[in-house]
Amino acid sequence: MSPLTHLVGSWLVATATTHNPRDRKLVTWAGVIPDADGLGAVADVVGSLVSGQECTFHYYQTYHHVLLHGWPAALAISTLFAGCAQQRPRVFLFCLLTFHLHLLSDFIGSRGPEVGDLWPICYSEPLFRHPIWFCKHQWKLDGWQNQTIFIALFLSSLWVATKKGFWFVEAFNSRLDARFVSVLRKWHRQLFKRDG
Repeated sequence: MSPLTHLVGSWLVATATTHNPRDRKLVTWAGVIPDADGLGAVADVVGSLVSGQECTFHYYQTYHHVLLHGWPAALAISTLFAGCAQQRPRVFLFCLLTFHLHLLSDFIGSRGPEVGDLWPICYSEPLFRHPIWFCKHQWKLDGWQNQTIFIALFLSSLWVATKKGFWFVEAFNSRLDARFVSVLRKWHRQLFKRDG
């Protein structure tokens, strides 16, 4: 699934399970950070532009779904983030949860354009090569299933934002988040204004 889908889904989990902005951000980012191992694509594109050769996406293909898509990274990230949290045991547990929701989402919804373009989960990487898990019925990354899930998560996040007073934008910038929520609440009041 896309990083934006992971972000919104993780934020919804964090909103339901944490009690302060710091912990909420940590649990949210734990569900997104596995995709940082896909940043090799940036090095691939820059290297291609500098060398003038065709981009083969070597680093992306070699490291994405390998470095940060297994239990070693889940434990490391959850431990690191819990160390920065106010409610450490709770944040550790829910960082593990959002991290593994990311893995599950990728397991079922990250196929390439062709039927055989499956993305495996190498659950013990980078320490051990096995186990390697495949889902033969994996959805296309841009398939209707993933789009439907994103729309449902996004609409849910809008509803939660109007009720709670913060939105997933807070993971990037609290001031910008406050502005978004202010506008969102204004629209909500206008849409659902009652006569009388």
